[in-house]
Amino acid sequence: MLKDFPSLTGFDRLRTVLGVCLMALVLGACSTTRNRAPVEDRGTRPIGAVPPAEAASSPIDVSKLPNAEYAGKPGYYTVKPGDTLIRIGLDNGQSWRDLAHWNNLDNPNVIEVGQVLRVVAPNVDPNNAATRPITTARVDTKPLDAKTPDGKVTTAVPAPGTTPAPPPPPARETADDDITWGWPAAGPVIGSFEEGKVKGLVIGGKAGDPVLAAADGRVVYAGSGLRGYGNLVIIKHNNTYLTAYAHNQVLLVKDDQTVRRGQKIAEMGSTDADKVQLHFEIRKLGKPIDPARMLPAR
Repeated sequence: MLKDFPSLTGFDRLRTVLGVCLMALVLGACSTTRNRAPVEDRGTRPIGAVPPAEAASSPIDVSKLPNAEYAGKPGYYTVKPGDTLIRIGLDNGQSWRDLAHWNNLDNPNVIEVGQVLRVVAPNVDPNNAATRPITTARVDTKPLDAKTPDGKVTTAVPAPGTTPAPPPPPARETADDDITWGWPAAGPVIGSFEEGKVKGLVIGGKAGDPVLAAADGRVVYAGSGLRGYGNLVIIKHNNTYLTAYAHNQVLLVKDDQTVRRGQKIAEMGSTDADKVQLHFEIRKLGKPIDPARMLPAR
């Protein structure tokens, strides 16, 4: 029996070694799990991008945010997943900087799904945001039979040999539609506007071809923060119209810069596109319209 003791001792040692190895494997697996690369790429987000749900440390009660009571009402917009302040501005004909100011956004890079944003200026009635003021001539009126100071009655009858004054001209809208448009590039049109599908014209060309401002205005965005547009310039021309110039390889203007019609603002490229092209949009109160109806004949 005594001669068996050494073998038993060896078995115990083997069992101990196996136990230690098993423990090491378990600990190694746990360590691997803790050091796994994150699923979310936390790179720089576009301006005003909705933060991913995974990035939120705790849910936010959007009903307690400013303007929550205006959800669904004219002049206000409820943030949806994937929105950015730049896209919201483009879709509502506004500058993202104005949106940030009107909504008192301390950090324009952070907006929440469900948050309600004002998309018209504070001094504009949201119910009439799409209605431009009408300029009317001032007309003095008085009764046809008016009494003079001495009590006599006078009748508004034209003197013999004279003709009645013509009525005043009809009221005329403000000059928001009085824009002299020019082509933003010299290349051929290789893609047409399609309602609900293609939001503008696609103009062909070579890399480096000049991209021109289609009308006088102010640059409200110059950058690459809007997915699908590449290097993008947005110009606001007045309270009604803005234009967008996408897929450029080089931008030559910056935010808040004033530009003139025909001024070179970028160089044509293929950023966020499969070939060199200029995607050009004209938006009226934020809604894309067919640029071919606005641009002069070539």
